[in-house]
Amino acid sequence: MLRIVVCVSGGGTNLQAILDAVDSGKITNTEVIAVISNNPGAKALTRAENHGIPAVCMSPKEYGDREAYNQALTDKMKELQPDLIVLAGFLVKIPEAMVAAFSGRIINIHPSLIPSFCGVGYYGLKVHEKALERGVKVTGATVHFVNEGMDEGPIIAQKAVEVLDDDTPEILQRRVMEQAEWILLPGAIDDIANGRLELVGGKVRKIQR
Repeated sequence: MLRIVVCVSGGGTNLQAILDAVDSGKITNTEVIAVISNNPGAKALTRAENHGIPAVCMSPKEYGDREAYNQALTDKMKELQPDLIVLAGFLVKIPEAMVAAFSGRIINIHPSLIPSFCGVGYYGLKVHEKALERGVKVTGATVHFVNEGMDEGPIIAQKAVEVLDDDTPEILQRRVMEQAEWILLPGAIDDIANGRLELVGGKVRKIQR
């Protein structure tokens, strides 16, 4: 059984996609053991509580400085001891100590086709605003392993989504969620849970079973 912790900063739509996939059997051999948010007002915390899952709020404002927060977050994760950490819209840079402690066991969903529109400053609606400003015809989402960089870890899966002429950032964001994010992230978790995917020498390898 793959024990996962999901980290979220906002509404938790990707969290809900994971919970629904577990309930429906699209994700198997997996248990969500906790949800962590840096935002006390995150709807994701309510989603977790409604599902009977421990909801933990760890706001940086509660700590003296970023170093203290990073240490507390890393310590909490070590206490929970998940097999996999899933970043589902978590607007916090993962501390290097946590990356090292859970090497190859942290994945993230990003709302673009990496390496486009990613890295520092590219998160949430800003990604879609920049995609529309640039005039791209295709965007999408990417699931990747997390390393010390920002959106730089090995790519697990990507899915393209068409950009339409009358799109607004909000409309495009919703389409990317529905057509890519909510499919890719549960799929990656299920592959990891069932041994169909592994990280070897810094590269993702799919295994047919």
